[in-house]
Amino acid sequence: MALLGSILEGSPMLALFIAIGLGYALGQIPVLGVTFGAGAVLFSGLAIGAIAPRSAPPGLVGTLGLLMFLYGTGIQYGAQCVAGLKGPGLRWIVLALVAVIAALFTAQAVGSVLGLSPAIQAGMFAGAGTSTSALQAAITAAGGGPEPTIGYAVAYPIGVIGPILLMSFVLRLFHPKIPTPSPTLRHAEITLRPDAASRTVAEISASLPEGVTVLAMRHNHQNAPAEPGARLSAGDGLLILGPPAAVNQAVAALGEEEEGRLAKDRADLDVIRVIVSKPAFRGCTLATMPKPSFPVRVAQVRRGDSLMPAGPDLELEYGDVLVLLAEAGRRPDLVAHFGDSVKGNAELSFVSMGIGMAIGLLVGLITIPLPGGGNFSLGVAGGPLVVALFLGWRGSTFGIGWRMPVAANMVLRNFGLSIFLGQVAIASGRPFVDTVAAQGLAVLLGAALVLATIVLTVLLVGHLLLRIRMDDLFGVCSGATGNPAILAGANRMLGSDRADVGYAIVFPTMTIAKIIAVQFMLG
Repeated sequence: MALLGSILEGSPMLALFIAIGLGYALGQIPVLGVTFGAGAVLFSGLAIGAIAPRSAPPGLVGTLGLLMFLYGTGIQYGAQCVAGLKGPGLRWIVLALVAVIAALFTAQAVGSVLGLSPAIQAGMFAGAGTSTSALQAAITAAGGGPEPTIGYAVAYPIGVIGPILLMSFVLRLFHPKIPTPSPTLRHAEITLRPDAASRTVAEISASLPEGVTVLAMRHNHQNAPAEPGARLSAGDGLLILGPPAAVNQAVAALGEEEEGRLAKDRADLDVIRVIVSKPAFRGCTLATMPKPSFPVRVAQVRRGDSLMPAGPDLELEYGDVLVLLAEAGRRPDLVAHFGDSVKGNAELSFVSMGIGMAIGLLVGLITIPLPGGGNFSLGVAGGPLVVALFLGWRGSTFGIGWRMPVAANMVLRNFGLSIFLGQVAIASGRPFVDTVAAQGLAVLLGAALVLATIVLTVLLVGHLLLRIRMDDLFGVCSGATGNPAILAGANRMLGSDRADVGYAIVFPTMTIAKIIAVQFMLG
């Protein structure tokens, strides 16, 4: 053990990457049905820090990792977060904010009763809310000491497992009616009824319910793209796409659904999938993107795991998969036109990322004076997140595309989070052992009460007073508590991914709220 400790202390980078590799391996092991993922790096790092106290990499390494994580988070969720403010999202954010503030007071009150220092209270609050950015803010506000990390490490398992157990309990307690999720989009192949009058595709499209698009047509036993001026009559076919209810209305109005009539015939019209990987398409909408020299129709756009309707205002991003309708035999031409390189899924603009992170760090330096002589700043945790949320919402400005492919974003976030957790955990390993031996049970009890305050405030107030749907509440609860494993558990219980919307709206805003909260706690 002494030899291992001396080797690790002689190479801090070796210690960091052993912590990351071992942590990810441990993170795949389920505990009460929950896997910790990148969060398990915290525990492997603490073990290494206990064995080799002087093996921690410089603090700047951990700060860089956190910056990568927060910037990727803001870019990923910026558009969804801002869009949610126009609907029920504002009410969800207020509910989650009330829960986080209540948890802050719980952490202070319980910590005082149990004799915990303010720095451990702040770390306990951050760990119960699984917020690494709040941990960084607490470390900075506490002067760089290990106490916030110790409180965070003890509270973190409670913060991940607790919400899933409490959501399961509430689900069994109230037995809410959760509607079966329906697909967001549906195709239908329609044969126009025998008495249908001759009309152009444009005229038919104008009569369809909102959101329904005509993708292709079948006339004289041949499939073709749905050109607006083409004329159709009784017995001809249409391929339409839209929300399920609207598509059903269109079928009833136009004729009879005949599945496979167009799809089985690929002699004239083919379905081709290509990846957008050429710089010329970055920041273009479907209406303004460079067009090939032959007719082609974009039927759908797949971004990550999401399917999106191909509206003219949809802005393309690197790595988008386009589902195209074009003449048979045109695949080589379309591949040459759009690029179709898997590298598009990992393409990063280091120009936009560097500028965006620099602006975020500058915003984090701004100090705001508070009544009573104190001051507040977003810091290295909050500044980049706020700026990234704005840039992710904007998409592109002055010819600079701020967004990045989903796959590249996930790599950036997870790697950054692993570096941050590994560095702070190794630095806190030996104090962690000493503190847990003396105050571990007190921190665990405090963390459980803080976590219960957040979860039960969201679920009970939201369900009993605000009458919010339970599947939406699970998304709000997942965003308020923060860890993606909680969201995955909520989706398993619901049998759908509806909670994703609430998580995307609430998670970024509550991250900022927790950063501010720990600064007030330690200020």
